[in-house]
Amino acid sequence: MAAPSARRDGGSASLWAALLLAAVALRPARAVSEPTTVAFDVRPGGVVHSFSQSVGPGDKYTCAFTYASQGGTNEKWQMSLGTSEDHQHFTCTIWRPQGKSYLYFTQFKAEVRGAEIEYGMAYSKAAFERESDVPLKSEEFEVTKTAVSHRPGAFKAELSKLVIVAKAARSEL
Repeated sequence: MAAPSARRDGGSASLWAALLLAAVALRPARAVSEPTTVAFDVRPGGVVHSFSQSVGPGDKYTCAFTYASQGGTNEKWQMSLGTSEDHQHFTCTIWRPQGKSYLYFTQFKAEVRGAEIEYGMAYSKAAFERESDVPLKSEEFEVTKTAVSHRPGAFKAELSKLVIVAKAARSEL
């Protein structure tokens, strides 16, 4: 994600924006709808595969996981989707419940539709039993407004979990 930039011509506007962001960050967390969790197979073979699910009123939000991997056999993964009570925020978590994946990922991309990403993270190892999540190094992946994806040449082929928190896309009137 790009770092916020400061504008010198709008001092009071910048202060107002900072205060608004602080108020939003400090408000109590909104209730989240019961997440929908769906199991799917991550298949090796070097071919690009995709899996997607939608959630929210009228399937307002979609999360799609596209990847290619090598080695081993199919692995059971899960995708969990949830929305805030007011349906303005959406979460998508994609992970291997057994922790570390033994597949060699040549590429990955988790993409959202109907929302813009506020937070995205990728992990080489998912929490399992007494072990914690292990995040990828920041240079191995990138986060844009709509996707979390590998960085070609920097990604070290280990992936076990992706987490996205997104906010409803603004609609122009």
